Amino acid sequence: QLVETGGGLVQPGGSLRLCCAASGLIRVFYTIAWFRQPPGKERDFVARLGWTNGRTDYGDSVKGRFTFSRDDAKDTACLQMNNLKPEDTGVYYCAVGRTWTTSWYEYDFWGRGTQVTVST
Repeated sequence: QLVETGGGLVQPGGSLRLCCAASGLIRVFYTIAWFRQPPGKERDFVARLGWTNGRTDYGDSVKGRFTFSRDDAKDTACLQMNNLKPEDTGVYYCAVGRTWTTSWYEYDFWGRGTQVTVST
């Protein structure tokens, strides 16, 4: 089971921290990732983290603003989002999978999502 927390409403330039509690799933799978789905659009890759080696990768639109990190003891991975922009608005989903990929359809388990709204 994956449970996302930390969404909300923030003004442009603000910050939010999203966390994904993996409840042991991540120790079976290799990659944990965040995707987002803006209103009326397809699901896009945001960031991924390789649980065994800590390797990270980010979508071009969030590089330099978002940081993905893990807490091994809690089986939790958190996405620190800084300098948020209106185009960051969407439902953010946490997912785990067995390969190092940015394709959402290759992930095996998903959380229910958390809403992030960046607006004045």
